[in-house]
Amino acid sequence: MADLLNIGLSGLSASKSQLSITGHNISNVNTPGYSRQDASQATRTPQFSGAGYVGSGTTLVEIRRTYSEFLTSQLRSSTSLSSDVESYKAQIDQLDSLLAGSTTGITPSLQKFFSALQTAAEDPANIPARQLVLAEAEGLARRFNTVSDRLTEQNNFTNKQMLAVTDQINRLAGSIGSLNDAIATASANGKQPNDLLDKRDEAVRQLSTYIGISVTPQDDNSFNISVGSGQPLVVGKTVSQLKVVSGQSDPNRHEIRFVSGGSEQGITSQITGGELGGLIRYRNEVLDSTMNSLGRLALAVSDQVNSQLGQGLDLKGNVGEALFGNYNEKSLGALRATPFSGNPSLSTATPADASLDITKTSQLTTSDYRLEYSGSQYTARRLSDGASINVTPNPGPPAHLRFEDEEGRDQGFTVQISGTPQAGDAFTLQPTRRGATDISAVLDQADQLAFASPVRTASELHNAGTGVIGQPDMISGPSRISIDALRELLGSTGATLTFTEPDTLTITGGGTAGFRTVDNTQTPPVSYPTSTTFKTGQTNSLVVGNSNYSLEFTISGTPKNNDKFDIAFNQSGVSDNRNALKLVDLQSKQTVGVSVDADGKTLSGASFTDGYGELVERVGTLTAQARMDSEATGAILKQATDNRDSLSAVNLDEEAANLIKFEQYYNASAQIIQVARSMFDTLISTFR
Repeated sequence: MADLLNIGLSGLSASKSQLSITGHNISNVNTPGYSRQDASQATRTPQFSGAGYVGSGTTLVEIRRTYSEFLTSQLRSSTSLSSDVESYKAQIDQLDSLLAGSTTGITPSLQKFFSALQTAAEDPANIPARQLVLAEAEGLARRFNTVSDRLTEQNNFTNKQMLAVTDQINRLAGSIGSLNDAIATASANGKQPNDLLDKRDEAVRQLSTYIGISVTPQDDNSFNISVGSGQPLVVGKTVSQLKVVSGQSDPNRHEIRFVSGGSEQGITSQITGGELGGLIRYRNEVLDSTMNSLGRLALAVSDQVNSQLGQGLDLKGNVGEALFGNYNEKSLGALRATPFSGNPSLSTATPADASLDITKTSQLTTSDYRLEYSGSQYTARRLSDGASINVTPNPGPPAHLRFEDEEGRDQGFTVQISGTPQAGDAFTLQPTRRGATDISAVLDQADQLAFASPVRTASELHNAGTGVIGQPDMISGPSRISIDALRELLGSTGATLTFTEPDTLTITGGGTAGFRTVDNTQTPPVSYPTSTTFKTGQTNSLVVGNSNYSLEFTISGTPKNNDKFDIAFNQSGVSDNRNALKLVDLQSKQTVGVSVDADGKTLSGASFTDGYGELVERVGTLTAQARMDSEATGAILKQATDNRDSLSAVNLDEEAANLIKFEQYYNASAQIIQVARSMFDTLISTFR
């Protein structure tokens, strides 16, 4: 009876434990990361009798969780990838809506500005039409400012979000370290603490939503977790931290540093995966280049419009004033070049500083640059593609550095270094980053818009032939032009072109102008011939000028001997709209990202509208790709979650069936005890 009683008691104990495990499963059906548990049973050591071995009941061998390291690892990696893509997509969706919107983008303001110029060009003396040009210029500048402000807000949000995410990473890393310690202690008896393991797996999964991680299991059941390129965030119960700091090369771009003990290491470029990886990837791939592209466009608009206005005359006969502000103001140049926060010269009495001036907006790229000083020479690198840039010191004045790529293409800017640089000094150069932020409309007098061309031509009334001279076009010259220099070029009363049969055209008038070819770039200045060959009956394209100015025009028809044509300064060009038409032509002229060959010939480039269109198209393409990636990674994450849940999650129907089964098991075990008791009572009764 004693054996039967022990057998019943073992079954009763086993069924009670099974019921407790089943109840534990049911109560944790909604616990994140919980893995369903079950118990394995085995028979007790049997006892030998004369007839053989008689069983002595059952015992619980192990309470285990239904778990797969492969499925859990797959879930972690899918979670990290999906969080990265969702973080990236959330930001680029906003950017795409901003740039492509009909009320928020740059294109509508550009179109309004050039439409106002076209209207004013049709009646250049109309003051209200000129006022509209000023209003639309101010609207265009403000639109650039507004879009730039939104991009700056995104950058600031990225900085704040990096700080918030890093706090969560450090919190979870500390929790995992504590769980590692508890698990290692609890596992010392050879059994696994299932609930602690589940809690740690869930913490690790949550960590993977914030940053890409590598997990390495250890013999004591603890996890070692590394980030970046292998930096150990958690080793057993020892936990390191991540810290967000202002960028060493750009204080407006926060960086991530890995802190272990008393040492720190920058790991921003090494972080992938998770929300943090998505934010950094968006900033590097999209936000920075977008800010630079927008800034380059703003600089090109400002430069081209101001330069063209500087080659014309206003209603008072004065050289045109700038419509947009000077982008090479000293205060703005200083903002484009930033010394690294750890430069050796900062500890000296005369720390090195830098200022960047824009020289050719048409040849600016959308990249930032890194300038370094070795102690004897400067080296530079273009950050967008890592290309080496040649740095050439120029004694000036003022002394400055010129930048060309390996193919000899000018990068469109120069840098002036002040103070005393030390070996190891470095600077971040951002030629275009602030272009859209700093653009402003400064002209407030409509009559100062230079719509007239500075030079005019005319055929003399007594000409006997049919020769017709076209109005001249200034194809080269400084901006702003000099009225005195033009009078010196053409003479105080203008130059005269005289045709002498059979084929000679001569320029006279006391000025310095002579005939030249369009591509004549001889330096130092040389004397240009005062006569050239003329082909009657054809359209002759001619250029007159000197080393500073070139004026191109045509003469067609058949002039007679001694026919004369006048070319002079446009003293009273109130109704002249030729310079205004040139301003309108800027809308389709290749002025952005221009590539030229060794002879200065334009190989490629984009107009204002096309330049902005390329930016919108690039962002739109990346946005579409991000949306597809979001769908794909979302499906992968769902599949990984379903695979893990199909194995480890609690099924209430199954647990309900187990409750009935183990309850019956418990009742049957109790019945065995009852039988043993009844037999014992019968035996006792026989001896009474």
